[in-house]
Formats: sequence, structure tokens, C-alpha cells
Amino acid sequence: MKMGNINQFSKLRWKSLASATMLLGLAAIATPADAKTLVIARDMDINSLDITRGWCDTCMIYNAAVYDGLLGLDAKNKLVPVIAESWEASADQTTFTFKLNPKAKFSDGSPVEAKDVKWSWERLKNIKGSPSDLAASIASIETPDAATVVVKTAAPNSELLNVLAASYFGVVNSDVAQAEGKASSAADAATTDQAEPWFLAHSVGAGPFVLESYQPGAELRLKRNENYWREPAKVDEIVIRQVGDAVAQAQLLQSGQADVAMNIDPETAKTLTGDNVKVESAPSNNFVYMTLSPGAVSNPVPMTPEIREAISMAVDRNSLIEFTLGTGNGRLISVPFPLDFPGGANHPIPEYNPEKAKEMLAKAGHADGFTLDATYPKLNVYGVDFTLAMQKIQQDLAKVNIKLELQPVEFPNWREKATKDHIPLSFVFFAPDFYGTSQYVGYFGLAPDSPWAKRGGGERDPSFLLPETKTMLAEALKSTPEKAEKIYFDIGEKIRAQNVIIPMISPNTILAFGSKVHGVRNSPSSNVPLYEISIDN
Repeated sequence: MKMGNINQFSKLRWKSLASATMLLGLAAIATPADAKTLVIARDMDINSLDITRGWCDTCMIYNAAVYDGLLGLDAKNKLVPVIAESWEASADQTTFTFKLNPKAKFSDGSPVEAKDVKWSWERLKNIKGSPSDLAASIASIETPDAATVVVKTAAPNSELLNVLAASYFGVVNSDVAQAEGKASSAADAATTDQAEPWFLAHSVGAGPFVLESYQPGAELRLKRNENYWREPAKVDEIVIRQVGDAVAQAQLLQSGQADVAMNIDPETAKTLTGDNVKVESAPSNNFVYMTLSPGAVSNPVPMTPEIREAISMAVDRNSLIEFTLGTGNGRLISVPFPLDFPGGANHPIPEYNPEKAKEMLAKAGHADGFTLDATYPKLNVYGVDFTLAMQKIQQDLAKVNIKLELQPVEFPNWREKATKDHIPLSFVFFAPDFYGTSQYVGYFGLAPDSPWAKRGGGERDPSFLLPETKTMLAEALKSTPEKAEKIYFDIGEKIRAQNVIIPMISPNTILAFGSKVHGVRNSPSSNVPLYEISIDN
């Protein structure tokens, strides 16, 4: 599952700045003087431009820009029609019927038809790429006529409409993709589809932009779709430049060589001054969390519920925000659901009480403490430097005689160790793939065979597992929104009580852009909707 954008600070900041400035200068030369060009400085994490294979924050932005889907989300995370003119769900939440807007057309001018929707979503499922799990609940897709799509799920799924608003469900021109790109939606598409290289140079969607060119590690260039069937995009061209360093991005924005900087952390944001730049700090759906693995091979003592609770109680969460982000740049969070998602709000924040934690440890026979391996990914995510965060947690736990041996490693190495031998104490991050809580229950719910049941070492110590969350999730997915929210809240409380997944901070998103730029916002379905952005003359 996608775990969010990774923004690592470069050791060669000024070299990055010089390179980025040179590249942006070249871009300006290549752009017609009368064109409205939006230049974005971003640490691009693109692994593919094939909508069924791309799995990254930049991929979400790109998908939404060139591939319209049936549904979208507005600024309040409410479903809005895009290609689907109307839709309805059966009472048992297993059959979903969509009527397509007859005006919808692809960038080549051909109409968007039901067969294209069916082909696109079957390909998404059958390619078996990273986004394919999002389509796993779809049992069948029927097309009674060119304007009607009927989706049936294997089990009730009241969140399917929100899932379908994710950018990975954009509709592809199936005729062109098959004829020119040798793309396939067949059951064996995972081995027979040959289209990924072709998609590096071609987009065949019905979105407001089309792909102009892509240079890996350098730039992604989009131009306005002149055949767009809705209101035309507000800019002629978008150039996303690879600028990996926050300071370099800030310098380019301040100098006017970039219009938007997408990876600015709170500390760097303080350097952005003047009337030509706007900086907004907005609540996000992302969070960072500490983990404890009861089944870790190297645990020096049994990681009992009492010890896990004592460790959680010994961490000063308010100071952690101050230390890593600065006051006011994040919200405290206690369950692994975004605060603005169903069931995510109103959970109590664990108290900070090191004296009580010491008493609990002493009662458990560990007054003298113990030492824990604290391997963590060497990252800076959402403005949180993981090394700083772990150093702060190390200081807090030292007060209750728990020593942490900090071991920063590259993310692939962390993932291997977390999966194989498990890690006694660690620190990780997560971002949503769509607007809906079910994805968090599946990932963090601690049901047997779920990701964190495995990483927590459930095969060695099954005492922390929560098999009931699987049943509760199924109940939520067939319930009304009001009842589902209550179920999600109850699941969150069960997860919180285990102290295996221990969320800490939901960092704010820093939106940094030029004073003439409007419409920059975050979205859980597309990350940043480029279609909404405009520039004053």
C-alpha cells in the first residue's frame, strides 16, 4: 500500500538549487511567450505513468490530470459527478449503476463509452500492480448499453463509490491503448500486457490535460487538452520539475522561477517571505506513528500489554510536535485513522505520565529497564525528520529506564527486517489511497494475516491479534454511513488499546505558491487537483 510522499533532505542543497535553476531557465526558453505555464517544483516519486502500475503521490496527481474518472471529490470530500452523470447503489451495497455523461470524450475526440470503463477497471484489477488491490472487491462489470455501467461486488461495500473516486480508476481510451500500446485487460494481463513503456510517452484519457513529455529524474510536462469536454483547464501548460530539496524548492519559488513548491517543510516555510509568495498550513490526512512488535525475535523481555502501555505513556507527544514540526504545525492523533475520516475523531489522546509508566514497569519486574532495537527508515516525511523524532522518543523513554538503540536504515532494508524478524520499536508513516476508513482497518486492524499482524510478529505471539476487526469491517461496509462511522470508531478504540500501532502526529501540509496562483489544495483522491489551479495574468 502506498505510504505517502518521501521528501529526503539532500546533502548537496546548493548544487540541487543550481541544477534546478538551470533546468527551469531552459523550460522558460522552450515555452511560447503568450502561454500560461504553471511550473511546479517537486520531488517526483514516479515509478510508472501507466495508471494501473503507477503507485506514488506524483502518480496520483498525474492520473487525475489526464484521466477523468466517473466520480470525484470536492473540497469537503463529498462525491461529485465527473464522467458519471448519475449513479445509484442497491440497498445491500453490492450493485452500483452508473449513467455516463453523453458529452464525455477522450482527448482524441472519441466518446467515452461503457466499454472503456469496463476495460479500464478490469485492466486495473488484472495487471496485479500496486493499485490493483483497490479493485479487488469488484466481482463483475456489466455494460447493458454504451452509456450504462453496472458494477457488482463480491460482498457489501458501502465505500466503493469513494474508492472509485481515486485517481487510479481514471478511464482509458481502450481502443487506442489496445491498438497502439498493446495494452490488455484480460485475466492474464499481468504477464501479457506490453503497454507500460508506451505510456511513458502517451496519455489516452478524458482529462483536462494530456502528456506532452516525460524525462525521468528531470521533468514531467503536460499541456491543456484542447478537446476537453468540460470547462477548459485554466493554464496552457504544466511543468513539474524534479527538485528534491526543500530549500532549493523554496529558493525557486521565492525567485519566481517556480509557481508552486510541493515539498516544503515547516522550518523551510519560515524562509519564504514577501508579497510574491503565499504559505498556508492546512490539516492533512497523513500521519506518522510508532510501532511495537510483541513477536519481534530480538525482544529482550516479553512485550506484554502493560509494558506496551507504559512505553506509550512515556512519550511526550506535545513535545514531539514541537521538536519535529514546531507548535501549530500538526495535530495529535491516537488511532490509525485520519482525524477527518469516519471514525477518526474524538478518540482520547494517551496521557503523558512517565512516573506512572515507571511504576507499571516496576510492577512488571523491569524497574531497571531494558534495551530495545529501534530500527527505523531513514526518511523525512511530511516535514517530520524521522531521526529527530526517534531521538526525542529515545530521550523520553530513557526517563523510564528504557534504552533505545537507534538504527536508521534505507526504507527497503527496514521493510525486509520488519517482515522477517520484526522490529521491537520503530517509526513509520501512512497516507490514504482514497477517502474511506476501510483501507485503514485492513492495514492496521491486526486481524490475522493483515499487514501489521504480520509485522508485529503475530505468528510468534498471537496475543495482540484482533480477529474481530475483520467481522466488524464487513458489518461497516454493509451499514449506513452513520452506523459505519460508529463501527469504525469502535475498531479504532480496539486498535488503540493494543498499543502495537501508536499514532503520534498528523502533520499539517504546507502549501507554498506564488501570489498570482489560485486553487492549490490537497485531496485524498488526487493529492493536488491540477485542474483547479489558475494563474493571474
